[in-house]
Amino acid sequence: MKTALARNITLYRWSRFLRSLTFWQAVWFLYFQDVLSGAQAILLYAVYDVATTLLEVPSGYMSDRLGRRFTLIASACAAVAGTALLAIGDSFAVFAFGQVLIGMGAAFASGTDEAMLYESLAAIDRSDEVESQEVIAWRYSFIALAVSAVAGGAMALISPTLPFGASAVALMGLIWVTFRFVEPPRKTAMAEGAELLRVSHLGSNVRNPILMWFFVLTVLMYGFSHLPFVFGQPFILAALNDIGFAASAPLVSGVITAFMMGVSVLASLFALRLRRAFGLPLLLLAAFGLQIAISGVMALTESAIVLVFLMLRMVPDALSRPFILGRIQPLLSDDSRATWLSLKSFVGRLAFASALWIGAINANDAGQLPYADIRAILSVAVLIGLIALIGLAIAARRIEIEAPAK
Repeated sequence: MKTALARNITLYRWSRFLRSLTFWQAVWFLYFQDVLSGAQAILLYAVYDVATTLLEVPSGYMSDRLGRRFTLIASACAAVAGTALLAIGDSFAVFAFGQVLIGMGAAFASGTDEAMLYESLAAIDRSDEVESQEVIAWRYSFIALAVSAVAGGAMALISPTLPFGASAVALMGLIWVTFRFVEPPRKTAMAEGAELLRVSHLGSNVRNPILMWFFVLTVLMYGFSHLPFVFGQPFILAALNDIGFAASAPLVSGVITAFMMGVSVLASLFALRLRRAFGLPLLLLAAFGLQIAISGVMALTESAIVLVFLMLRMVPDALSRPFILGRIQPLLSDDSRATWLSLKSFVGRLAFASALWIGAINANDAGQLPYADIRAILSVAVLIGLIALIGLAIAARRIEIEAPAK
């Protein structure tokens, strides 16, 4: 059994790699905008976020009740179906249904894969490795994102639907990996059907100031991480249009995204050293501050200098996410771990989808999204982010953000 659980740790890395082979990541906005419009492209991303949001907490509950392996298999199957629909679709309705299925895949995996890793480590007395193992897994993710970004950009020059087809094939490989997982043992204080105790566990999490500080930070960082993802491609297209290379936008977008992930891989190599040098609170606040700065530059100018800052987009994730998970996982109960992690994602996605929906309603509904609309959305976001950063910094002085030494 210990050998199989140890294999889970290796499979976890490869599952993150295959899930991150999203060949469409650097061209999706350009594709939707070309077939539909810029405003509808924003709405389609909002559809994805709303679908994921609605399924986040139910999927966490399903994971806690039916098991990590079953939920991850369901996640991979839904993602394959959704990506295939984007490859063959030609209308808003078909694209929206595909986004719903991809959102389902994301929701089912959210929290479940992380719980799978932690519980597998805990079962073989290696729970102290959770931070280092998450850093390794995120390195696998970034490498896959880098490779698939540039490859997908090149594929889009051949056919705009080819990146979606290639992603569906990669996700079929993910199905094979998830079938090889074994269910890790879990400690439980619940009798069958004792759902009130699960609610009690969640209530105690809400009352824990450490968990709530991380909850708020994670919700905010989710939104600020995805702002450049949504609006980065229109920036790239505008910059290339100014110099007469708009037709190369898919390939250039892929190359820039690949560099973005490459920079993140380099950052992850130094992440553990930076965590030890600066401490957890300062490192996390600096990562959040960098996210705000990237959106701030995008709001200040539409010049090509923005492309340099876009390459830093995933650095904050590399410097924060593994350490956030490493800090909060030991504070969570096995009975409600995935539910809590999903609840955190639920709130983050709900807030971001609501913001996108408001932005899309107020955006120009014809053709390409104008920079004036992008600047207005990002300016409001930066103001909210700065206020939140100050509040988190003040709260961090009163809460034990760093785990006590053993």
